[in-house]
Amino acid sequence: MGPFQILIVALVILVLFGRGRISEMMGDFGKGVKSFRQGLSEEEKAASSESKPAQIEGPSHEAKPASEAASEPKPADKTTH
Repeated sequence: MGPFQILIVALVILVLFGRGRISEMMGDFGKGVKSFRQGLSEEEKAASSESKPAQIEGPSHEAKPASEAASEPKPADKTTH
């Protein structure tokens, strides 16, 4: 499409809808884009606040290294039949 064809299309749209209606539609379009961008920024803020690194807790005081736990015998079952 050349510049002359774009100008013809713009004039036809202007004649069909009128200057007031086009400016109203562009205003609504601008409000929609602004609202969309605000929604994206709010979503990014929420995602960044949720993506805080999880704290890794150390072993409890009763925990033993795996090598020691594997070498100890398991306690006997105290059920009587």
